[in-house]
Amino acid sequence: MTLRYLFVDFNSYFASVEQLDEPALRGRPVAVIPVASEGTCCIAASYQAKAFGVKTGTGVRQARQRCPDIVFRLARPERYIALHHELMALIGQCIPHETPASIDEVACPLLLNERSEAAARRIAGQIKDALRQRYGSALTCSIGIAPNRFLAKTAADMHKPDGLTVLQQHDLPQALHPLSLNELCGIGPSMHRRLLAAGIDTTAKLCAASPRQLKAIWGGIGGERFWADLHGVDSPLRHSTTRSIGHSHVLGPELRCLAGARAVAGKLLAKAAMRLRRGGWKATQLQLTVRLLGREQGLQAQCRFAAIDDSQQLLHLLWQLLAPLPDRLGKADCPVAIAVVLSGLEAAGMHADELFDDPQQRRRRSLNQVLDAVNQRYGNNTLYFGALQAAIATGAAPLRIPFQVIPDVSTQGEARPLPRRRADGRCSTPARAGSVRRLDG
Repeated sequence: MTLRYLFVDFNSYFASVEQLDEPALRGRPVAVIPVASEGTCCIAASYQAKAFGVKTGTGVRQARQRCPDIVFRLARPERYIALHHELMALIGQCIPHETPASIDEVACPLLLNERSEAAARRIAGQIKDALRQRYGSALTCSIGIAPNRFLAKTAADMHKPDGLTVLQQHDLPQALHPLSLNELCGIGPSMHRRLLAAGIDTTAKLCAASPRQLKAIWGGIGGERFWADLHGVDSPLRHSTTRSIGHSHVLGPELRCLAGARAVAGKLLAKAAMRLRRGGWKATQLQLTVRLLGREQGLQAQCRFAAIDDSQQLLHLLWQLLAPLPDRLGKADCPVAIAVVLSGLEAAGMHADELFDDPQQRRRRSLNQVLDAVNQRYGNNTLYFGALQAAIATGAAPLRIPFQVIPDVSTQGEARPLPRRRADGRCSTPARAGSVRRLDG
């Protein structure tokens, strides 16, 4: 009995959710996009769209050319997250599962009495039946069963959609040979190039390599771990530690100026600070990156400081990093993307509150508590600092479609932004890109 894991992968999850919620889209080519723009790209596609060559990363115009009947829908991250939790509860009624590492998939360890192929297939059938009874044919999953987590995930990818694949120990490694190298989880473009440089251009050659060879190619113990994964060894789950908290955003045309970049950077940092406090961390480093139109290398600035989690203090540090920016930009330079990262994280419990902290510190602590309580209850950015108004009013940097993590909507979700009103009662519009060059106040 070598089967130890069952892996569930929901097929074309984001596009399938759109087809689930809008029955008229079922059976039709659908793509999910982040913004309503002809210049954006698809972040998910239904199997009907994939049949025409539309996939993640395909531009909207190119998708229309390949598939004239394609239907585009704006991403709805909150809906995808909510349904994810429903699906995890449904799977949990059939078999206990691990903490999901991604929004559209989850691994389930098999107990000793579940490790025969018949028992594992029975559980897989129960999951598929429960899914069909609750959601019909709009939302399906592919399931892989194998000796370890890596191979179970690989098996789930081998037959889509709605597949069920079992890899027994005696099937290895021959069952993997038909796969291309980049079909294996963990082999991205950079590692693919390393393997090719080492003369390994097929999965068969990869499986035949020794642990020592793979360690040399990977540049460390990761190669030996990959060899073990390929050969069915059930290694202990490696837990990761949070090392940084950050957010990034591509600026809309109306925010591609210094004032817009400043406001968006502030909003991103305020969101990161709220997550910092929610996780019980304090940061000691702040890094800012500004990407410029037509320039490969962006501008970077960073600073170190005593451990803090206070939004006002962090924003003050951010304004200091942004202050020299006008002098570093040429007249034709236009900011197109912003990223802020808090790192050097330390547990908040390591820092006892000062015995005689001053009134200003107490006010900051109280303000953060009020900010977090209001925004968690009514939606992020219900209460915010005035310097962030330009980003809030335009809805910049909203909750984005999640892939490798399941965001906490209470800290990353959005309250509906309210437009500012002018004296004549009409809604004000943001400054045009390039109309503001200074970073004031």
